[in-house]
Amino acid sequence: MELIITEKDNAARRIADILSGGTYDSSRENGVNVYEWGGKRCVGLSGHVVGVDFPSEYSDWRDVEPVELIDASVEKTPTKENIVATLRLLSRRAERVTIATDYDREGELIGKEAYDIVRNVDEDVPIRRVRFSSITENEVQNAFDEPDDLDFDLAAAGEARQIIDLIWGAALTRFLSLSAGQLGNDFISVGRVQSPTLKLIVDREREIEAFDPEDYWELFADLTKDDTTFEAQYFYRDEDDNEAERVWEEAIAEDVYDTLAERDVATVVDVNRRTRTDTPPTPFNTTQFIRAASAIGYSAKRAMSIAEDLYTAGYVTYPRTDNTVYPDDLDPEELLDDFVGHTTLGDSAESLLEADDIVPTEGDEETTDHPPIHPTGEIPGRGDVSDDEWEIFELVVRRFFATVAEAAVWEHLKVVAQVDEYRLKANGKRLVEAGYHDVYPYFNTSENYVPDVDEGEALALSDVELEAKQTQPPRRFGQSRLIETMEDLGIGTKSTRHDIIEKLYDRGYVESDPPRPTRLAMAVVEAAEDYADRVVSEEMTAQLEADMDAIANGDATLDDVTDESREMLDEIFANLGDSRDEIGDQLRKSLKDDKRLGPCPECGEDLLVRRSRHGSYFIGCDGYPDCEYTLPLPSTGKPLIMESECEEHGLNEIKMLAGRQTFVHGCPLCKAEDAGEGPVIGDCPECGEEHGGELAIKTLQSGSRLVGCTRYPDCEYSLPLPRRGEIEVTDEYCDEHDLPELVVHSGDEPWELGCPICNYQEFQARESESGSDLEALDGIGSKTVEKLADAGIEDLDDLTEADPDAVAADVEGVSADRVRSWQAKA
Repeated sequence: MELIITEKDNAARRIADILSGGTYDSSRENGVNVYEWGGKRCVGLSGHVVGVDFPSEYSDWRDVEPVELIDASVEKTPTKENIVATLRLLSRRAERVTIATDYDREGELIGKEAYDIVRNVDEDVPIRRVRFSSITENEVQNAFDEPDDLDFDLAAAGEARQIIDLIWGAALTRFLSLSAGQLGNDFISVGRVQSPTLKLIVDREREIEAFDPEDYWELFADLTKDDTTFEAQYFYRDEDDNEAERVWEEAIAEDVYDTLAERDVATVVDVNRRTRTDTPPTPFNTTQFIRAASAIGYSAKRAMSIAEDLYTAGYVTYPRTDNTVYPDDLDPEELLDDFVGHTTLGDSAESLLEADDIVPTEGDEETTDHPPIHPTGEIPGRGDVSDDEWEIFELVVRRFFATVAEAAVWEHLKVVAQVDEYRLKANGKRLVEAGYHDVYPYFNTSENYVPDVDEGEALALSDVELEAKQTQPPRRFGQSRLIETMEDLGIGTKSTRHDIIEKLYDRGYVESDPPRPTRLAMAVVEAAEDYADRVVSEEMTAQLEADMDAIANGDATLDDVTDESREMLDEIFANLGDSRDEIGDQLRKSLKDDKRLGPCPECGEDLLVRRSRHGSYFIGCDGYPDCEYTLPLPSTGKPLIMESECEEHGLNEIKMLAGRQTFVHGCPLCKAEDAGEGPVIGDCPECGEEHGGELAIKTLQSGSRLVGCTRYPDCEYSLPLPRRGEIEVTDEYCDEHDLPELVVHSGDEPWELGCPICNYQEFQARESESGSDLEALDGIGSKTVEKLADAGIEDLDDLTEADPDAVAADVEGVSADRVRSWQAKA
């Protein structure tokens, strides 16, 4: 029997389908899917099934000094015991083992972990390695026809990364967390790659905060030829003889304005026509793919997750690549032909095939592992993928189309007109030949019409405007731009950069999009700069990345690199040791700054966002226990303190982050003051007949609204109402419940809520039809429910009993912290 080992279950199923011609049978061993056909068995891992950690005697943070972790031994232990047990069981029956994990450094390490498990069972069984860049029939068949050996150097490079990241992360995280007294789920995380990335974000924020705007002025006017009016802008030649539009002295700007405003004619003094070739884009590597996906609304993490799913399903090539040059064996015409006749993509493919010669563009990076990201030629039906998956698939397809398309051609016309010594310019552009834009509609192709004029021609001058402006600070890094910058500086790899950014969000270091650092983030970076600047140095991280490349190339060993890294960390701790108290004070202050809303109305101390032992958020006074003033917060979402401030109470407003249900809560004190009981709308169905209870529209201090019994707390009957919008009680009554129908006025169209009891019953019915009660938790949608189900979590009971770290390892795109927050809500 041959045992085939893949990186994930969906890859195992896909490969089994290809190799068996769709005739495989499936069974379960220890809760793991096993696919069997013709003397072969295929099983999928769940990424890493073995992890590196310190021995158990190092697990108590309070009993072990962080510096001791630097030289502590590191051991490997199973993280997915059921998968490891299944692998051992199947290995005993195997006459040959084939490792078919992903073809990259991480995949090679995962394959090496499987290799070690098999070797512990059978020292003699032949083990081979197959590699492919897309899970398509041709590539998979060819890979199995031409197997290779495991690359132990490449795997060692991945293992070195694991060990170094563990030691650095654990030692520094424990040191900062213990210094600040910040333990439990809210510990202060530090990482070898995470910290230099955070410094990039913090440095940009410092530039923004330190920015001192300068005043300047710009002038515009309308020029008209015949009945065509177009806008022109005043310009002058600066000291370097460049065209400049910004006027830095108000008096000069006003002089220009006065002159232009007095005149009604400008004379054309220069006309310049030129044609520009707009070259098609180069093939997608990982970074450019993330950038393009970001432009259509996808975060880096989400884009990569979708691309990986499309790869596993066989629709696109492997999405983790630096390559921007298609391989010689890619036939563009053959691949285009696969799309001919498709309802959405067919016309574009046919138009490209009409060209006499199809020559793809090439980028600067050419590597030998994976090709650029491109479609495989297998096309999903719209029912086979979600809307998001189709949108990303179409982006990849159209990028391939663009790389084999003709260049676009633009025609530019620049007109310069003069009034006395003052000049005005108008720039027109027209798309003469659309070229690749016809098949890749993601770039701006807007035109600006300027009529054809001749030198010496008089144009009507009107509507002169003088606009006062200020210089603007640099913009925050968007996620795609941040990843590009990380790539330029050698921080992280194509496989890890998007995960690093996600981790910064999960740890509370950044918020919003584009990412903005919290006060805690600023303090962590400042502490590192003051006492251990190598922790946030991109040069150090880039050097370690280079060292790991050296391991992969056979020029260094795992022990060489990990020993050097330990020595580096020893030097850092030599500087940190004497500064623990100062660092702790600095971090504690910033932790409080991130939670501060404003003054307590009762004692004047700070009001802070706090978290109860049950995981819910509320606002409490920093003067506690002397002052017990509190304000409630909504139960939905995580609070984000906004920059906007309530004019009446001087408190920062709050936004509740809850995925698609995110909403602005506003000033919590305003919400509390607005609380109260509104109009009575009818009898309470539970206690009205016996005790005279009535239903009234109520607003709670947390901002929630409901229909509730006036006898509360003796009667707790209630029905939820929308949080926003004015509620109108109509004269129409429900025949069944004798309650008035309600209308919510929020936005352009009123929402006819109807009878509140009927509305709630319909809501319950919809929730029942949706299947899993997991979707009742904020942040868990249908896709996540499917992923959790694959990991054995099918309801709230499963979730609350699960190990967060194990779930995070099993479920892609879900962190352990996020699981803990779901457990608290559950």
